[in-house]
Amino acid sequence: MIRSRCFRVLMRWAAMVLSLSLAVSAAQAERLKDLATLAGVRSNQLIGYGLVVGLDGTGDQTTQAPFTSQSFTSMLRQFGIALPTGTRLQLKNIAAVSVHATLPPFSKPGQTIDITVSSLANAKSLRGGTLLLTPLKGIDGNVYAMAQGDLVVGGFGAQGQDGSRISVNVQNVGRIANGAIVEQAVETSFTQNEDLIFNLGRPDFTTAKNVADTINELLGPDVARAMDASSIYVTAPQDINQRVAYMSVLENLEVAVGEAPARVIINSRSGTIVVGNHVTLEPVAVTHGSLTVIVSEDPQVSQPGPFSNGDTAITPSSSVEIQEEDGRMWKFDAIGTLDQLVQAVNGVGVAPGDLMAILEALKQSGALRAELIVI
Repeated sequence: MIRSRCFRVLMRWAAMVLSLSLAVSAAQAERLKDLATLAGVRSNQLIGYGLVVGLDGTGDQTTQAPFTSQSFTSMLRQFGIALPTGTRLQLKNIAAVSVHATLPPFSKPGQTIDITVSSLANAKSLRGGTLLLTPLKGIDGNVYAMAQGDLVVGGFGAQGQDGSRISVNVQNVGRIANGAIVEQAVETSFTQNEDLIFNLGRPDFTTAKNVADTINELLGPDVARAMDASSIYVTAPQDINQRVAYMSVLENLEVAVGEAPARVIINSRSGTIVVGNHVTLEPVAVTHGSLTVIVSEDPQVSQPGPFSNGDTAITPSSSVEIQEEDGRMWKFDAIGTLDQLVQAVNGVGVAPGDLMAILEALKQSGALRAELIVI
């Protein structure tokens, strides 16, 4: 009783200190709930196989997707309907689909979750279809939810009698909001472990130290300890009611975030270049030229002479031109800030593709003091 009363007094004091710290440092730090996740508290992926019925002739072609007919026959058998042996089904209003969903942590039986339905065979569209009762299983093979409902498909299409067609977005994927009912809860380690373990989304030694220091300043020394660049262990009460209140205080703590390492990110597909902070450049001279090859076709029509019984012919005529820009040399002085680097790059005035080649060469020469990542 005394321990519980002391804990309530401690939590009131911590909440008061927390409110004051939030008012001072809200613009300089981030909440712990935005930086880290609690170990053992996670979502789980579910998947199932089912049938969508009620399609307007846009379902699977069962001759090319025999598993759709087998699934439909198996469903009828469960309702006591046996088809004659050798029956060949041609059902264009049925489609075999996969159903997947994400089960959030702490989901309880009776709650609902959203589901996504995707065609498995050659259905043209799932618009207007209804998903029949489908069990959703986890990786362990157990059923955690049951899905059923009317699909909402964002895409649509139209087709003419001459074979021309037009489609907008994807018609073979749909969603059902609150389309699955949770049947079984997944246990978490929130109430089982003696300590709470926070895992940072971006491992960083400075951030991990700041998290531990912030918690210890609020709740006392040795309450939190950083084990590595990602995990922070926090001593927690064993009573579940106290632990929930305890977690509420911790996740709203404002923590100073360590700055990211100096990096230059290059997307070779889109030509996007992102330069992070603390990227520096040693004095260096750069020359870069480009070679352009232009091939043009100008076919000529050759007409036969009068009364020559010749045929008109097309004679190919190609021209190849090579253009090479004069290579200019630029001198970069020592650059110590991001603003200076941006000004220097803008002063060069090269295209993104050329800038990628220059940055890679600078990295190889050792002049670029940053990690170069190509995605």
